[in-house]
Amino acid sequence: MKAFIFLAEGFEEIEAVGTIDILRRGEVEVTTVSVTNDRLVSGAHQIAVEADQLFADTDFSDGQMLILPGGMPGARHLNEHEGLKQLLKQYAGEGKKIAAICAAPLVLGGMHLLHGKRATVYPGYENTLHHATVVPEAVVKDGNIITGKGPGYVFDFALALVAELQGQAKANEVKKGMFP
Repeated sequence: MKAFIFLAEGFEEIEAVGTIDILRRGEVEVTTVSVTNDRLVSGAHQIAVEADQLFADTDFSDGQMLILPGGMPGARHLNEHEGLKQLLKQYAGEGKKIAAICAAPLVLGGMHLLHGKRATVYPGYENTLHHATVVPEAVVKDGNIITGKGPGYVFDFALALVAELQGQAKANEVKKGMFP
């Protein structure tokens, strides 16, 4: 299984790095992708992370999931990236999996990918999930889309992604290794 996680200036570090870590523990091949013109991307709390690749240099054809970490202004920068939005539209059209946490579901809401779906988002961003049923849960899966509420729920979010990509047994194994 292969997943891509996108880094924009101002991303929420714990949501990106925590998700990457847990997915890799679950034996998911994760590629970090910078949506900037530089592989070194600074998070919302000035922690710089070097992405594996630049967006323009990445072949997304063999992926099973696209993941958007939140944070501000990171989520806004993801929303401004037209190439990413086209890719999200393509994945959605193909029924491939998409995940977003914290403020990042605003990207999906603005593209109407959450239309008629249940979703969660960081408090205060509910109005960005156009035509979605916003629920106060930590993690919500509806069809091919998984949303997470915020940084405090990164373990729940990432374990849900492992379960989606590798099965619940693998997610349970990863969780047991992290919470002995």
